[in-house]
Formats: sequence, structure tokens, C-alpha cells
Amino acid sequence: MSERPAIERVAVIGAGAWGTALALVAARAGREVRLYGRDPETVAAIGEEGRNPRYLGDIRLEPGLYATTDAAHALDGAQLVILSVPAQATRASAGELAGLIAPGTPVVSAAKGLEHGTRATMTDVIAAAMPNAVAGVLSGPSFAVDVARGLPTAVTVAAKDDALAEAIARALSSSTFRPYASHDLIGVQVGGALKNVLAIASGIVVGRGLGASAQAATTARGFAELTRLARALGAEAETLMGLSGLGDLVLTATSPQSRNFSLGVAIGAGGSIADLTRRGTKLAEGVHTASVAVEFAASHGVELPITAAVADVVAETIGVDGAIDRLMSRPLKREVG
Repeated sequence: MSERPAIERVAVIGAGAWGTALALVAARAGREVRLYGRDPETVAAIGEEGRNPRYLGDIRLEPGLYATTDAAHALDGAQLVILSVPAQATRASAGELAGLIAPGTPVVSAAKGLEHGTRATMTDVIAAAMPNAVAGVLSGPSFAVDVARGLPTAVTVAAKDDALAEAIARALSSSTFRPYASHDLIGVQVGGALKNVLAIASGIVVGRGLGASAQAATTARGFAELTRLARALGAEAETLMGLSGLGDLVLTATSPQSRNFSLGVAIGAGGSIADLTRRGTKLAEGVHTASVAVEFAASHGVELPITAAVADVVAETIGVDGAIDRLMSRPLKREVG
């Protein structure tokens, strides 16, 4: 396996918290970084104040990080593109930018979700909307604020070609950010998508005051569901036990920093999706992924009872207490085998 040329110029699409944090990662790794954002105020603050006050407060950004509202300028000469937009917006964003990248450019999704309607993973979406690109994915236990602050973080970077995955990992590696290379696109993406749904379930347990034992059981049985679906889709078991599977689930299903977990807590405490939306709460990625995961599972003969319960609760076709009763009254079975 030959080593690919070093990646020196990186474009990051999306100047939200995660996109800005990943731009910081690339800058700290010594890369030339251009960050594209649609909001002129955010882009101006990054350029003039060296911070992103809307998303990352007073965290100081690297002086080499250049922000722009001109997508063509951001992508000009980019050897790596990181697409940091919500999963359900990935197809539209990739389509808009497809003509601005050179053929063969790696485009790495930083979103964790599955697309509604098509049930496509983010790399499949990129492959369809950007046929000249080489799709990859970055996932793992990482909060944007922690990464932006330079706290130690490890993630997985996946591409079909091992040499490309390793080149991307080298391009983003620094003393505070450690990417591990993988070729298991399915495992990395299903792990990242399903953990969001399971974090909502964990949050509901906490919000309902059901206790630490119930939370631990929900996480463990949820991980079994994640593993079943991912393996049915062709994922490797080692990937699911790693950073983008178990590692990300443990983080997201236990921390108030997680939007999915916090949403679950609010639902468990009696909030409805309609009420939370009216109050301006931004719906977490797991809300959109839950029903897609259930459809995926049904088409592959896989049971996902916790995921299905979350899908029904967020769709408001069943209440929290009804979902709990349904789960607890399922037929008894062996844990393994």
C-alpha cells in the first residue's frame, strides 16, 4: 500500500460549532485552512475578532484560520473538504458545491445521521451529489467545545481506500487531536447515527427519574441494537467496539452537553416535540434518524425495540409511559444467542 501525498490545504464547509472546531483542528495540525460559512456576521467575527461568538463563545481561534462567505474561494485548490452540515442538509449542500471541487477530491462528512426517504448514509449522499468526489466520514466521541478548547480527543476517519484514510488522519493529527484510520464506512456511520437515537432514550430515562440501573440497561441494550443493525448492513465488529461505536455512545448517552441526551431529558420530564419546537429548541439529529433506522432494520429483518420506541415517542404516536410498558413487557429471551 503506497502512501498518498500529504494534504496541505483544507476547506471546511459550515461555520457552526462543529465546523469551526474542525477548522481549528486542521489549523493546529499545520494545514492551510479556509472555513466557509453563510452567515456574514459569524464570518466577520472570525476574521476580525478571532472567535466565533455565536457558537463557541470566547474561545480564541488559530490566527491561520481564514473564514469566508465565498464558497468558490474556500474550495479553490482544496486537497481535503470537510462537510460539516446537518445530515438532512448534506445532499443539498454537496450538490451546490459539486462543481467547485477538483475531480478526486476527498470530501469527508462530519454529520452523524441517515437521510430521510432514501435511507442513505452520508457517504452515499456525497457519492450521488458529488460524483467527482471521493467520499469519507469523520466520527467519534467528540463535543465541539472540547475540541475547540484543545482538550484531548480521539476520533475515527474512514474512507474505502486505506491509504486515503491514513492521509486524512495525518492531515488532522496534532498533540490534542488523534484520528484513527478505518475503511469501514458502514460501521463508522451506523455507529454515529444510531448513538444519537439511543442518547435520546437514555435522556428520557433520566428525565423520567427511572434511575441509574435503568439508564445503564438502556445503554447496554441499545448498543446491542446498534451492533445488530450495523452487522446486518456489513459493518465490522471491531469498528462497533471502537471510538465511532461504543465510544461515541457512552459519551452521547451520558452527558448534558449532548443535544440528543438533553432533548431526551426534556421529553422524559414531560415535554413534547411540539412544545419544545415552539420554545425554539433545535431538534437533535436523533429525532430525524430514529424512523429511518427502524425502516432500515425492518428491511433487513433486525429488531430494534428501543430505537422503535424512540421513533414512536418523538412522532408522538405513543407516550413515554406507554413506550416503557411496551419495552418491559416484551417476551423474555436469552441475552446472547
